[in-house]
Amino acid sequence: MLFDRVAVPVAVCDVYSTVQVANPAMAAECGTTPGRLLGQDVLDRFRPQESDQVERIAQALRLRHRSRYQVSVRRRAPDGTECHGELTADPVSDTVEDTPALLVMLRVQGEAEPAEPAPARVTPIEARILALLADSATTARAARETDLTADGVTYHLRRLSARWGAANRTELVARAYALGVLATGVWPPVPATGQASTRSPESGEDRSPVPRRTWAHDKEAVS
Repeated sequence: MLFDRVAVPVAVCDVYSTVQVANPAMAAECGTTPGRLLGQDVLDRFRPQESDQVERIAQALRLRHRSRYQVSVRRRAPDGTECHGELTADPVSDTVEDTPALLVMLRVQGEAEPAEPAPARVTPIEARILALLADSATTARAARETDLTADGVTYHLRRLSARWGAANRTELVARAYALGVLATGVWPPVPATGQASTRSPESGEDRSPVPRRTWAHDKEAVS
């Protein structure tokens, strides 16, 4: 009863950020009821602004540290406005050996400034192929001008089509302009400025970062 009467939004989560119990104040911040919040990922409701904050918590839990952890988050309020705040997570358990739960409290800080849409990130070779495609280049010409084989060009086009849900080359070019990959008002078509490579120059392998959102990477890490 005391937990339910606390005015501060509070929830108890496991180390994988799954809500085990939430008070009415926390449920109200999520636009739902406490019962419907159970089993949901708290980091789906409150998105970390910096992925490395979550990584630091995961590392601390693996080392069985019992500090208080803070994560800056953004969340969409029930009225649709984008707000930002801070989640504070305190590990709690009966003994040091037990896998801890996390007592999570939310502090709302106000409405967030609307973020400028960022252009889609593609590799330089993908941007070059898209520019050639916009200039009506055939696969053979694109291969000659990028020092790839025809199969290599096709491979990149298939990856882009799958990534953007494009059904054909015309849609690919349209998406490239809409997403800011190709510069507008320029002929012949060229990639937009700021299209940084996400590829390792030494190996040529795709090294795009994939941030993790859970507070524990695996069960063995905290068991």
